[in-house]
Amino acid sequence: MATTGMQLLGLVLSLVGWVGGFLVCSVPLWRVTAFIGNNIVTAQIIWEGLWMTCIVQSTGQIQCKVYDSLLALPSDMQAARSLTVLSVLLCGLALALGVVGVKCTKCIGQNSLKARIARISGFLFGIAGFLYLVPICWTAHSIIRDFYDPHVAAPHKRELGPALYLGWGASALLLIGGSLLYAGSSPPGIPGSPTFSSDSSPRRGPAAQVKGYV
Repeated sequence: MATTGMQLLGLVLSLVGWVGGFLVCSVPLWRVTAFIGNNIVTAQIIWEGLWMTCIVQSTGQIQCKVYDSLLALPSDMQAARSLTVLSVLLCGLALALGVVGVKCTKCIGQNSLKARIARISGFLFGIAGFLYLVPICWTAHSIIRDFYDPHVAAPHKRELGPALYLGWGASALLLIGGSLLYAGSSPPGIPGSPTFSSDSSPRRGPAAQVKGYV
């Protein structure tokens, strides 16, 4: 049977994860300047995101510039763009279905149909969380690989930005929220379905039935 509390908790967690994922997609804090070697004292800090790069001067002035070419971006950044945008859209669809499918709303009268829609919503939230997780882990792997690569100059090394940690949290919320929404939306029993139970009364044999006609 559908559990309203579990459905609402899953929907709220998924909503928070969606908002966090939207922030991850928009802020330019995926990669930040690594302060190592001669780069410890620097007059500017570089922030890199999916859509733009920003330079923070020592005076506090911030200058941001949108990437000129999509093809000039590394492969992990191109994949991250596609997957995060797809995940944001998928979360929007899942949220709409979740509002319709939770037990406390009256958009649809049939409980079995509402439960089915809520389970689809939870499944979509889980997929969206996985789509967030892939580019986050891919980008983190690329940053760590380049950081320890001796052939990469120190000024070009980057560290994990705050957006990646926020992305891991958003992915976890979407996965947990989607699982709760799915688990709390088990379809109810269909009313009016025949039930079979053992009858303790003795059955009449063929001889008794024939005797009744005499």
